[in-house]
Amino acid sequence: MTSFLIALLILSLFVPMILCSSALTGDPEIVVQEVNRKINASLARRNLGYLSCGSGNPIDDCWRCDPNWEQNRQRLADCAIGFGRNALGGKNGKIYVVTDSNGDDPVNPKPGTLRYGVIQDEPLWIIFQRDMVITLKEELIMNSFKTIDGRGANVHIAGGPCITVQFVTNIIIHGINIHDCKQGGNAMVRDSPRHYGWRTISDGDGVSIFGGSHVWVDHCTLSNCNDGLIDAIYGSNYITISNNYMSHHDKVMLLGHSDAFVQDKNMQVTVAFNHFGEGLVQRMPRCRHGYFHVVNNDYTHWEMYAIGGSANPTINSQGNRFLAPDNRFSKEVTKHEDAPESEWKSWNWRSEGDLMLNGAYFTPSGTGATASYAKASSLGARPSTVVGLLTANAGALSCKKGSRC
Repeated sequence: MTSFLIALLILSLFVPMILCSSALTGDPEIVVQEVNRKINASLARRNLGYLSCGSGNPIDDCWRCDPNWEQNRQRLADCAIGFGRNALGGKNGKIYVVTDSNGDDPVNPKPGTLRYGVIQDEPLWIIFQRDMVITLKEELIMNSFKTIDGRGANVHIAGGPCITVQFVTNIIIHGINIHDCKQGGNAMVRDSPRHYGWRTISDGDGVSIFGGSHVWVDHCTLSNCNDGLIDAIYGSNYITISNNYMSHHDKVMLLGHSDAFVQDKNMQVTVAFNHFGEGLVQRMPRCRHGYFHVVNNDYTHWEMYAIGGSANPTINSQGNRFLAPDNRFSKEVTKHEDAPESEWKSWNWRSEGDLMLNGAYFTPSGTGATASYAKASSLGARPSTVVGLLTANAGALSCKKGSRC
């Protein structure tokens, strides 16, 4: 029996490493199986209790148990799940250290600034020398294959225009406080070492994904921006939004450009392990056209509704915890928008295993077509009763070098 326990212990320590390096696949059903194995392994390690810091959150358990995370930063790129799981960010690129939080120059950025790093053509893993508040003069327009990694420092992008991911690919944004974002524009802005151009007025989103693909936004704290906290529009695809803490905002998350923009019909977005907190009003998310997996999130506040959409999106809500406001007119989780019931009743929206508290209720619709929900499935949902555990550390983490994060 002792030998068996020792073997089980060794297996529990190595399973996350094996899973994090699993082969990438584009088959949604294989993705579900792969991530379900990750979550089950995470929870199994936690239940064993032997030398494990496992929370059951498969992203966190993939890297947070490592006291040497600071030397192994790029391991994070192997830990993504959901539709954005292939986002490489700056994996295998050089480490670029942000040393200068002042003097943002949108056209001729200085080495050492965040803007200089994100516009480079080569893959870069961008980290921060110290705690800093960065107030940008114009949108931070990212180039492909970049990771912004705030671990080990208290980093705020705030008080000016914020992050734009426009027609680029393989982006990871992790561990950043993003708030009080303003509109920018009517100005020249550089987006690569060889090009800058005129920018019209921006929306003032925290993170604007415009025609971007393979994007992962993880463990960020977002609040109080001019338009959306995280918006993905205009043909964006293969996106995971996970482990974020969002608060004090009206229109939280828009996924899909407009009802008329049918190019978004193939959009696939995973929204997982986030905490939608105090002071939020609506759009958590608001979806159009595509396929959206909303799984194991904690909804503790909304004023109007939590999940909405128009233009026939497929919404797969699984294992979430919904705590309705006291206002008896705002108990409904869902809002079918811009269409009469005769139209929206055919949209595929389902709730499976969601926990409804304080009178919350979800209005399902559609025929439950298996093929449609397969395209809106990206991981195996855990029971809604463990959502508090899975989301306990949502938002930017306080990581200390030399110890588990």
